[in-house]
Amino acid sequence: MALAVTLILTVCFLLFVNSGSLPTNYEYFTSDGISSGLSVDQPYFTLNGKNFSVYSGAMHYFRVPRGHWRDRMKKMRAAGLNTIETYVAWNLHEPYSGVYDFGDGGTEMEDFLHIEELLQTAQEEDLFVILRPGPYICAEYNYGGFPAWLLREKTIGFRTNEANYLKYVKRFFEKLFAVVNKHQFTKGGSVIAFQIENEYGFAAYKDFVPERAYLQSLYQIFLDNDVVELLITSDSPSVEGDEGTVDGVFQATNLGTDPEEQFNKILKRQPNKPLLAMEYWVGWFDFWTGVHHTTETGTVLEVLRRILEFPASFNIYMFIGGTNWGFTNGASLGADSFNNSEFMPVTTSYDYDSVLTEAGDYTDKYTVVKKLIEQYSTIPTNTPAVPNLQPKIAYPTITVQKRLSFSDIIDKNAPYVINSPNVVAMELLDINNGSGQSVGYIVYRKENVDLAAETVLMIEGHICDTAVVLVNGVLVSPVLKSVSDIDGFGYWRLENSTLLLNSNPISNATIDIVVEEWGRMNGGNIYQYNKTFKGLWQGDVYLNEDKISDWKIIPLEFKKEWTNNLQGWSDKTSNDGTALFYAALEISDEPQDTFLDMRKWTKGLVIVNGFPLGKYLMLGPQQTLYLPGPFLRKGTNDIVIFEHFKANDEVSFALKQIWTVPDTVQ
Repeated sequence: MALAVTLILTVCFLLFVNSGSLPTNYEYFTSDGISSGLSVDQPYFTLNGKNFSVYSGAMHYFRVPRGHWRDRMKKMRAAGLNTIETYVAWNLHEPYSGVYDFGDGGTEMEDFLHIEELLQTAQEEDLFVILRPGPYICAEYNYGGFPAWLLREKTIGFRTNEANYLKYVKRFFEKLFAVVNKHQFTKGGSVIAFQIENEYGFAAYKDFVPERAYLQSLYQIFLDNDVVELLITSDSPSVEGDEGTVDGVFQATNLGTDPEEQFNKILKRQPNKPLLAMEYWVGWFDFWTGVHHTTETGTVLEVLRRILEFPASFNIYMFIGGTNWGFTNGASLGADSFNNSEFMPVTTSYDYDSVLTEAGDYTDKYTVVKKLIEQYSTIPTNTPAVPNLQPKIAYPTITVQKRLSFSDIIDKNAPYVINSPNVVAMELLDINNGSGQSVGYIVYRKENVDLAAETVLMIEGHICDTAVVLVNGVLVSPVLKSVSDIDGFGYWRLENSTLLLNSNPISNATIDIVVEEWGRMNGGNIYQYNKTFKGLWQGDVYLNEDKISDWKIIPLEFKKEWTNNLQGWSDKTSNDGTALFYAALEISDEPQDTFLDMRKWTKGLVIVNGFPLGKYLMLGPQQTLYLPGPFLRKGTNDIVIFEHFKANDEVSFALKQIWTVPDTVQ
């Protein structure tokens, strides 16, 4: 009898899939009212009392243009997903201490931060939401989502039960939950679950034992802020066991292979519960000068099939990876590095070899995911048709028209000039209402110096993260030409690095050391979080054997208002860096997605209409920068490029991301 009923339901399901007559997810699960949320009180999930499987994909709202959120969600729903997952980036929503932005807050990343709109759009597109607010998120994001101004605190215990740290976590969560709580499922919204912290078991380095008391404190903060949906932790139990768990909270797993091993270990700890792969990694991220990672579609097919066959639910990480805009990329420090010597910055692109590309295009993995969900799903809800792709365009090559020398950047446009007896980390500058500098570049200037012939500059400790040196506005540090150059002066690997400044004597010279922040650690040793200052801070700076004192320090944060009002541009007659270069892109029709092809440039930052689009590096693996149509406008579009070394006469465009790893710059 049971088999007959199953067959009848299956036939009905197949007859009516995509017919438009099946209910939506929200109709199916809420048509009789809402009495309960996502439940793990039995060996399978239920949602509002009905059997439920989590078919989810990760989409980080801060990595996808707001104008494309709905397009990406439509494609996810058409693949058969019923849920999307996203982290919450604390450092974006509270960029300065006590200053919050959840959309319309006036900060530099404002347009990405309309989190209520995100949650409402998901509901309109028939998708539920798993929200992962951290406070630590990793995500290969700058500082793992922590605000850099936390480094100004003399006593703070990142990811521990230390009181000062928890004070700031509690303050932010009160603001966050006040915004998102009404979007909980049992209150009529889209959010069916929240994750507490992130891979906390993975923090168990050497003599650090993860603090269950810390997780318990976070758990209580969630409860105190009227969070009523399912709470989750996630780790890889085959490695971390139950180190990152807390009583009363459902444990999920993260995995790339061997789902059976992970699930069996979790079942030993929490028997008679459903299983969820909170992160099934279908690709991987990239480091600058490294390889571009890919995962075979056949591998994804096999592992996802085994997850569904177990049976278990899944969240695909990443369904769409997106982009590390501007200064938002994370980095690795190496498990035992405290001095920056093993620093590895993540690329601007977070494509991740995902199911949807960085620009929202379909891949072979999309077809695999869609077919598997169709095969294993037993919930008769309507799956919409697959949307058409948004058009891309390779705009005609444009000419670089203007140049702003580095001397004029500082002399005519310095946003702040701070007098300091010694070099100091950018986070400790007394700017931004006491929050310091979090991102960008920091210039250490010494004026009125008499340089004897063959004067040697020496920087104690390690540079955090790259540096170029100019004397009287002229670049004197080596021009980047090959991967091996990163072992030399101007980069993070050398300790107590030296540079010959001049051959002949120079009187009354001005020395500029321009240091780039290229991403803070997003994960690693628990003790490293207090060691992620940027700029020059590990020692003093010397000319020959004489310590330099009495610096002028100028932060360059490339805020939109500053960039759009730069003074002193002149016609471009030189490609020499370090300098800013300007080109205009004229668009007569509706702007479309495109890619900037940076293969003829060397290293730097691209800014479009005042928005820092991202970093580029000729050494790869990423060679193009995704430029979404919503960032452009009809008429004149301003493209400003901060080139460290050697510019080009033109800016070219492409239809797709280009990945290569050239060893040398041509």
